Amino acid sequence: MVTGFSFGRNTHSRRTVSTRARSMNQLSTDDGVVDNRQRWDKKSHFILVCVGYAVGLGNVWRFPYLCYLSGGGAFLIPYFLMLVVCGIPMLLLEFAIGQFVRYGPVGAFARICPIFKGVGVATVTMTFFLTTYYNVIIAWAIFYLFSSFQSELPWASCNHTWNTEDCFSHEDYDELEEGELPPNSTVSASEEFFHHRVLGKTEGIEDMGGMRWELLGCLALAYIAVYFCIFKGVKSSGRVVYVTALFPYFLLVTLMVTGFTLPGAFEGIKFFFLPKWELLLDAQVWKAAAAQNFNSIGIAFGSMIAFASFNDFHNKSIVRDTLTICFTNSLTSILACSVIFSVLGYIAEIQNAPSIGEVVASGPGLVFMVYPAAFPTMVVPQLWAVLFFIMLICLGLDSQFAMVEVVITTITDTFPHWKYLYWDRKEILAAYVCIFTFLCGIPCVMEGGIYFFQLMDWYTCIVSVGFIAFFEVIAVGWFYDARRLSRNIQQMTGVRANYYFVVCWMVLAPLLLLAILIFSIVDYEVVEYGGYSYPAWAECFGWLIALVSIACIPVGAIHAVMTAKGSLRERLISSLKTTLDDERHAAKFMADGGYSAVYDQSKF
Repeated sequence: MVTGFSFGRNTHSRRTVSTRARSMNQLSTDDGVVDNRQRWDKKSHFILVCVGYAVGLGNVWRFPYLCYLSGGGAFLIPYFLMLVVCGIPMLLLEFAIGQFVRYGPVGAFARICPIFKGVGVATVTMTFFLTTYYNVIIAWAIFYLFSSFQSELPWASCNHTWNTEDCFSHEDYDELEEGELPPNSTVSASEEFFHHRVLGKTEGIEDMGGMRWELLGCLALAYIAVYFCIFKGVKSSGRVVYVTALFPYFLLVTLMVTGFTLPGAFEGIKFFFLPKWELLLDAQVWKAAAAQNFNSIGIAFGSMIAFASFNDFHNKSIVRDTLTICFTNSLTSILACSVIFSVLGYIAEIQNAPSIGEVVASGPGLVFMVYPAAFPTMVVPQLWAVLFFIMLICLGLDSQFAMVEVVITTITDTFPHWKYLYWDRKEILAAYVCIFTFLCGIPCVMEGGIYFFQLMDWYTCIVSVGFIAFFEVIAVGWFYDARRLSRNIQQMTGVRANYYFVVCWMVLAPLLLLAILIFSIVDYEVVEYGGYSYPAWAECFGWLIALVSIACIPVGAIHAVMTAKGSLRERLISSLKTTLDDERHAAKFMADGGYSAVYDQSKF
């Protein structure tokens, strides 16, 4: 969970470390402006914040549903390959950029390679789209939290008005005679609760139905919580951070132990770890694996660049930090999936399903259909349900108000002349942003809202992020030069980056990302939800959403060329060159413990 930040100038991420930072020595920037940039008070706080940012809903929500959608074990192979070739090298790339340049993503890319400054803008645009629907997940969790305060959990049985004749629950399984098999083609009580009670799901996006007023109220509560997190500031002691960082692991381990004791759990674990080799030829599986790496770790969203910019210039442990965060994030995802698939095996057992892949509808609601199915098997199920949904709410809220802060800071930095609209008061601007994104999220809490949610999530976080990540690594690896970045790392730490990272930045990561993008287009598949295929107009709308953020890259390039001086050829050449004099820039920090480095291309 990310805590302890507020935002400031020249970044679209949280800027001031309130209780954990100390003022850094005043240093002149390349712009001639005195740099009063804050630093982390303790090294452990940087690790905790980055781990907290990486370990969140992406691990317990997105990873399991993408893994289930992609055939279980078949997803793990491209996921870990992408982690080694793209995830780890690109996180180190972002840490190095942030720590060396000491700006957020917009300012950093403008200095590294002006023609790619649109990459930073694209991350802000993508983040804005995320804020419009991400809080809906929190609204679902709030609904479940309220529903947990009952003598019997409402998804534990099939004795409710929203249940169908196909419903089959844990109670029904316990009532079977010895040797009696469950009926075929049944639906779990937890799935029916989510689809029929929580969502009131219609047949498709063509029929959005009426408003789910209870969900709308939960969404309003979520935004009120986000607003007051921003309004009051995000202040937490280090002790609280340790608790919030460890609490999800305690709960997930408890659920995993419970899940492993359920009938059929072994079959679910087999589905998770044993791949269907034929699915490795599906480009969509590779695209989903790449997107999960970027979404979960935070690559191509700009936040990791901003977090690293608060480090001491001569912080020596960025490689170790990169490995720690990536492996912690991946192990958490494996832990969360172990829980999910053990319970899926149990659901398949009580439904007498022919395959784990046919147990529940794959989609973003998977976590709300599977985790709750385990609670009725536990002692004091209401307690565990309450703790679990509080965990989801906390993880989700923290990410949401971080993204809202991104939007707020971008507005204040990019459009300072708009101050008269909110009387130069952040709390009023925060209210504007929260109200506007709340209104944009209303379609997601209608009866057909799950289809709109899936459409937004797929084209924002699966399609757009791949394009942005590709241009990010091209900007740094080719135009700024990966060898130059390795030299910058030596100037900060005393040791050049391993040659493997240089090869990944220059060759492996760009080629793999480009191959995935090409094959995703060639082998394009329409987004689905639970077997429902979207109509052509909805697909076009999804691509429009994706193109809005992607278009920032060429628009930023055109703006960089148009605002440069000289002939068109001189403008183009100028836009391709970095404005950062790294020797002069690094020399300013030598007195603060930095390292001198001589650039020797022969060593590469």
